[in-house]
Amino acid sequence: MDLWVIVTLGAAAVQTVRFMLQKRLRGLGLSTAGATFSRFVFAAPLAAAGLAALLAIRGEALPGITPAFWAHAATGGLAQIIATFATVALFSERSFAVGMAFTKTEAIQVAAFSALLLGEPVSAPGMAAIGVGVLGVVALSRPPGGWGRVGVSYRALGLGLLAGGLFGLSAIGYRGATLQVDSADPLLRALMALSCVTAMQTLAMAAWMAWREPGELARVARTWTSVLPVGVAGVLGSAGWFTAFALQNAAYVRSLGQVELIFSILASVLVFKEKLRLAEILGMALLLVSILMLVLLI
Repeated sequence: MDLWVIVTLGAAAVQTVRFMLQKRLRGLGLSTAGATFSRFVFAAPLAAAGLAALLAIRGEALPGITPAFWAHAATGGLAQIIATFATVALFSERSFAVGMAFTKTEAIQVAAFSALLLGEPVSAPGMAAIGVGVLGVVALSRPPGGWGRVGVSYRALGLGLLAGGLFGLSAIGYRGATLQVDSADPLLRALMALSCVTAMQTLAMAAWMAWREPGELARVARTWTSVLPVGVAGVLGSAGWFTAFALQNAAYVRSLGQVELIFSILASVLVFKEKLRLAEILGMALLLVSILMLVLLI
């Protein structure tokens, strides 16, 4: 099994843990922005510490970077923040399920961005695998009453496509940033990009919250003992994603990374004793087929 596959599966598993931890933060009185900010506020120094430790162990200096590095890193970080807010905006929509289903077009949009912006086209078998995976994700997104009972609004569709596109653009930005680091080591390239991106995201989110929700920064600081595990899980998961991006085309990484949905459903069944629906079984089966295609054909 290729290294990028193992790293991606590990990143998806850690991200599932982070989502479970981050969900608890809403019970601490934090707003959506505060819970999102908590992901970056400790991740940034932890990523920088990891980079410093790696360089110290190897006795190396900081690798060189090109001017394009900052453009890719800033684009990826900003796109991720805006995509997160677009996803949150979907929660207030009556056709939330439809909008969320359209966010799952991220894998297809990543493939398009990868070819247009990085000159890394996806092969025909790769597109087939991505297509099967998207069908599986849509099946997993199907509401209990079926799509026919869910109202559709152009706002929900627009937000869903916007979120999916921006999440895709963030993946391309991160892949592009790792390619602009002067090192053959994928872990070093990943930590370099991750340190810079999370630092920029932390500053951007802090400025936004100081303007729009000034009291929220203090609430995040007061709950640091609960926030810290989210930051640790977040930086470990992000390090995995960035390393995978340094090793492989972002479209393949994001498509395989959708295995996190299977992890989430298994967690709900094993931990919360919830029952699987037929649509979820079908969706997981399609995702497994997509994963096998990516592992065996790419």
